[in-house]
Amino acid sequence: MTKAILYVGHGTRSKKGAEEAKEFLGRVVAKVDAPIQEISFLELTEPYIPEGFERCMAKGATEITVVPIFLLTAGHIKEDIPEALEPLRVKYPEVCVEIAPAFGVQERIVEAISELVRAAVGKVDAADSILLVGRGSSDPTIHEAFAEIKTGLGLRLGVSRIEVCFLAATTPLFAEGIEEISSHARGRVLVVPYLLFAGLLLSEVEREVRIRRRAGQDIWLMEPLSRHGVIQDIVVERASVSGKEEARVATVNH
Repeated sequence: MTKAILYVGHGTRSKKGAEEAKEFLGRVVAKVDAPIQEISFLELTEPYIPEGFERCMAKGATEITVVPIFLLTAGHIKEDIPEALEPLRVKYPEVCVEIAPAFGVQERIVEAISELVRAAVGKVDAADSILLVGRGSSDPTIHEAFAEIKTGLGLRLGVSRIEVCFLAATTPLFAEGIEEISSHARGRVLVVPYLLFAGLLLSEVEREVRIRRRAGQDIWLMEPLSRHGVIQDIVVERASVSGKEEARVATVNH
């Protein structure tokens, strides 16, 4: 058996975001001991899944583990990636294809967020507020996941208020979320994008934060999650074994 790893990122129209994702995955590839490794994207950024899969086959793959570079399980993991792979499964019925899980809600990711916040703003005060910004999905489990993340951050950072909003597909949307939390803030507003890489979605957040800072608001924007080493570690694990879900975080007390 010749094992191949096919990494699947979301993809973006942002050249900066695409380059950042490819550089990140290049670092992962260097750390994974697999004879065949290829990078692909679900949409918007080439190469797409079929091209990445065919490259694996051209190099002699008999077993392919698909490693999605997605934070949470939603429509892309449940439907879009399997649909993209189905014609390839039919074309190559002799090849064993497995899909590793999304990262899921992990204690160490919530801890990484806390570390990114402290690195950016120093000591976090109880009067500070956090706005957690997700990509968004129509899948109802996304709200459940963010409720757990919110609880975990509250336990670690001890702020007075944490709110969740989204950039697309579900509510509350970012414009509403940032207005609401800003209108009730007693201290700083710390905006935490639950996104892996830079891109057009993050640009929207950056633009709004800049406008508010110029207007005198004490508001801070954290870096994307891929800037923390734990994210790379998780992807390496997913590629090295058929990654299993980590313990969930809501009840962890730090």
